Amino acid sequence: MKETRSTPVPANLRRVYEMSFGRVYPEYVGKAERKGRTKREVDQVIRWLTGYNQRQLTSHVRKGTSLESFFVQAPSPNPDRSLITGVVCGVRVEEVEEPTMREIRYLDKLVDELARGKAMEKILRSSEGS
Repeated sequence: MKETRSTPVPANLRRVYEMSFGRVYPEYVGKAERKGRTKREVDQVIRWLTGYNQRQLTSHVRKGTSLESFFVQAPSPNPDRSLITGVVCGVRVEEVEEPTMREIRYLDKLVDELARGKAMEKILRSSEGS
């Protein structure tokens, strides 16, 4: 994304954006592991979505980077992330208008799919052959 915010964050989203990625990350891992998936698979999904390498991902977890900064500073957001569709937390991810919240919902959706046992090849969408 590597963008700067040109409009203020809506008040109802500020609390979410200020949450530490390091606080949310173990929740993603725990959800996946409870369903027989691995931390390694969660990391693979996050790297696919954001373009971070493993060292960078680990650094953000340790530093406590805010969710907003984690996504805004993502080095290479996957162009195929727009293929992520469906409902998470009662909201269709493809209809989320606020860009940073959409990125957060994309990750929520990918981790949900991982926890539900979806094959990694299906989770890591690709526009090739579509």
